[in-house]
Amino acid sequence: MDKLAMVEKELKEALKKEYPEFKQGDIIKVYYKIMEKDKVRLHPVQGIIIKIQGAMHRKSFTLRRIAYGEAYEVTFPFYSPKIERIEMVKKGRRNPRRKRLYYLRDRVGKKATLA
Repeated sequence: MDKLAMVEKELKEALKKEYPEFKQGDIIKVYYKIMEKDKVRLHPVQGIIIKIQGAMHRKSFTLRRIAYGEAYEVTFPFYSPKIERIEMVKKGRRNPRRKRLYYLRDRVGKKATLA
């Protein structure tokens, strides 16, 4: 076994996280920790995944959420210690043909989801 494969194997074991399998077009809810003075609270963000990028320890995903008529995108590192848990809300009905769903930025309302 070469050194690179050994290092990758060690990284995979060290970064073990129990998240559900998700892909572009799925709707998920991410609970992440926010520090407020002396206490920690969980802030949930629910939205559609428009992009998954990177590999191994550099993997990240971008979530698009529409709240009160304003859309915003949040990028989370996959192995961030600030992420408490991820819940699958809804699987995407259709399989998107693209890896990055940037065309959802132009859509408004129910058309902005693939579910």
